[in-house]
Amino acid sequence: MTDLTLIVTVHDETVVFTQRSQFRVVRDHLVQKGPSFPKPLDVLVDAQSGEVRVRFTDDGKEKVITERPELPADLANGMLLALLKNVRPETARSTVSLIAATPKPRLVKLVIAPSGEDAFTLGSATRKATHYVVKVDIGGVAGLVAPLIGKQPADTHVWIEQGEAPAFVKMEGSLYEGGPLWRLELARPTWPAPPPARR
Repeated sequence: MTDLTLIVTVHDETVVFTQRSQFRVVRDHLVQKGPSFPKPLDVLVDAQSGEVRVRFTDDGKEKVITERPELPADLANGMLLALLKNVRPETARSTVSLIAATPKPRLVKLVIAPSGEDAFTLGSATRKATHYVVKVDIGGVAGLVAPLIGKQPADTHVWIEQGEAPAFVKMEGSLYEGGPLWRLELARPTWPAPPPARR
């Protein structure tokens, strides 16, 4: 009899937010573990108490960092897709804040800009999705140095189908600092081949 070991990769994020005159994060909890990630990471952002707790494993030892940074009202942890479904495609640029999921909590800005429309096929119907480009603005001296030393995070690309009920269609981006680009998309749409520059 052979014992089988199942190794599972987990990227699980749960966000609680309010939506009145604007979106507000109440609490966000991100868990990443498994062979797809360099180290297990558990990030809890509690906007009500102002506490950010990061639990991670380094050299086989569990470490916990707890900080109380000043959390801005436009914090977007766990809400990027919900926010993009509410950004009008004619809006030239939007900016929100994010606590980056790293062992050392870092507050960054996300700069969101539309980049035209792309067609996709769903069954026999051809539809269009607005393509948004999300850039990370690290800010400060670190932000100036990051592109020079190859530490500038890659852009994230998100496609949202517009209409009365805008819907997520596809995302291409990294799930952790310095990680490879992942593609998350609905199972049914068919897309034309990307231009050579984006392959």
